[in-house]
Amino acid sequence: MGNGTAAGAAKVRVGIVGGTGYTGVELLRLLAQHPHAELTAITSRKEDGMPVADMFANLRGKVDLAFSAPEKARLDQCDVVFFATPHGVAMAQAQELLAAGVRIIDLAADFRLKNLAAFEKWYRIPHTCPAILEESAYGLVEINREAIRNARVVGNPGCYPTTVLLGLAPLLEGRAGGQPLVDASTLIADCKSGVTGAGRKPEIHILFSEASDNFKAYGVMGHRHHPEIVEHLERLHGGPVGLTFVPHLTPMVRGMHSTLYARIAPEARGVDFQALYEQRYANEPFVDVMPPGSTPETRSVRASNVLRIAVHRPDNGDQLVVLVVQDNLVKGASGQAVQNMNLMFGLPEDAGLGQVAVLP
Repeated sequence: MGNGTAAGAAKVRVGIVGGTGYTGVELLRLLAQHPHAELTAITSRKEDGMPVADMFANLRGKVDLAFSAPEKARLDQCDVVFFATPHGVAMAQAQELLAAGVRIIDLAADFRLKNLAAFEKWYRIPHTCPAILEESAYGLVEINREAIRNARVVGNPGCYPTTVLLGLAPLLEGRAGGQPLVDASTLIADCKSGVTGAGRKPEIHILFSEASDNFKAYGVMGHRHHPEIVEHLERLHGGPVGLTFVPHLTPMVRGMHSTLYARIAPEARGVDFQALYEQRYANEPFVDVMPPGSTPETRSVRASNVLRIAVHRPDNGDQLVVLVVQDNLVKGASGQAVQNMNLMFGLPEDAGLGQVAVLP
């Protein structure tokens, strides 16, 4: 299979493994509107033979594929395969697909963490292809664009890590007189996600009568996104970081809000942090640094690939508060995966991702 294309060349042939979940249907929605993508296969053993539109009525008239069992799908004829599957599935099939010249974008965790011990601790499965993991690229475009362009395998970031990494990147990359801008040992990420972040599965804590009209923290003693966030924060910072990360479940279908706290270093008290963020993301099509004093809302990004950031310095003191919102299923998952595909195949980075957020 060819590993590159250009706008105006043949369309990218796309396969999706595990298309019956929320990230799968988001991939279908985005790719069905993509000017340079051709959906060629979508797998589900349980739903083999069922038309996709029979499960997801929003795709009627847009997607004419039927689900097929994995052994029937001819994924080796695709240019790229997205894995919208549980952890462990992508690495089980990666070697065979790569040998056929197929590129891989995994929306699970198989290729996110370079630290094998951390992966096996938090995901409780052995990593079966460490050599492929070593060559894989972490798919956060705004900090890893060039590596993604040339990658055969991309590990799509987790939803919480996307908000935390993009929210803190300017602070950890920047320097004032050669010194760090913030105390990287005391970072705090207070994060909230809609219920779709838990996936499309029948579990008690995400039933309507359990999650509606309720708000709770979870994973306080440890969450599997924590090592992913720390690994990439330390790469940005060039040294160790200390992060307190607390996720929460909110009674909404989709959306994510992260409030980040960082203590300004003495050498950086004169830095214009609003200008720092505006300059860092000035050329990023999907990161919107909002005007001073803004408080972005999750509904301002619903169904879009845009992540919005607001920077606050209460009383002009030493504490920075950074507010970040995104749609956990789009920029936090499937939209970011399509953004990665665009880079990998030489397409315009915003191709197929121009949807305006839905209000109200």
